[in-house]
Amino acid sequence: MSAPDEIEVLLLRLDPELAPPAYAHHDDAGADLRAREDHVLGPGERCLVPTGVAVAIPQGYAGFVHPRSGLAARHGVTIVNAPGTVDAGYRGEILVNLLNTDHEHAVRISRGDRIAQLVLQRVSRARFRTVDSLPESVRGVTGHGASGRA
Repeated sequence: MSAPDEIEVLLLRLDPELAPPAYAHHDDAGADLRAREDHVLGPGERCLVPTGVAVAIPQGYAGFVHPRSGLAARHGVTIVNAPGTVDAGYRGEILVNLLNTDHEHAVRISRGDRIAQLVLQRVSRARFRTVDSLPESVRGVTGHGASGRA
């Protein structure tokens, strides 16, 4: 079995007492991000939660901030703009826009809680070319949900 590709990502720990991003298991795709502050998300509320880290992602890559499945399953917490995009040129603190989808119960996020996962992926830039028409395809112009219809 071969080792996964690795890239070096420079990490600035804005809060040295907080654990840095880390992979829980050897073969995980996402590194856990932690909350730098306590927050209580009321039913239907959203909040930008700081993670205490900033990164320098190499050109040709981007970071994608994904929800944690455990928070979603147990508490209905997700990320509003999932996945959030961390561009290679961004150098600020990674903030996670959490949303409590539960209609009845508040959710407490405590400092140090794992709140999201950062997945790094190679990305390509598009060179857009204007045309008068697009080539035909099997799907054509059918829209949202069309592939599930009989």
